[in-house]
Amino acid sequence: MWIGWIEFDVLLGDVHSLKQKRSIVRPILAELRRATEASVAEVGAHDLHRRVELGVAVAGSASDRITDVLDRAERLVAAHPEVTLLSARRRLRRSDDD
Repeated sequence: MWIGWIEFDVLLGDVHSLKQKRSIVRPILAELRRATEASVAEVGAHDLHRRVELGVAVAGSASDRITDVLDRAERLVAAHPEVTLLSARRRLRRSDDD
């Protein structure tokens, strides 16, 4: 089994409250879930108005499928005009790796 994940560090646009932050982040998370059928969550920078860390994780039997899903997720986040993708860190592991 292969396990892959990607973490995004994202800068939000003109956001002045956590409520505004949620109004931007929720649709992105929903779109990631629909487009990738992976596990998606806000994983960091919870108390910061203009920053968010998002995580996408997926498991499967083929590494190329996992890579495709992570690539799709990265393109989707980068394509949103209201955010700036600062970094994307990804890992791909086989379940029997030590």
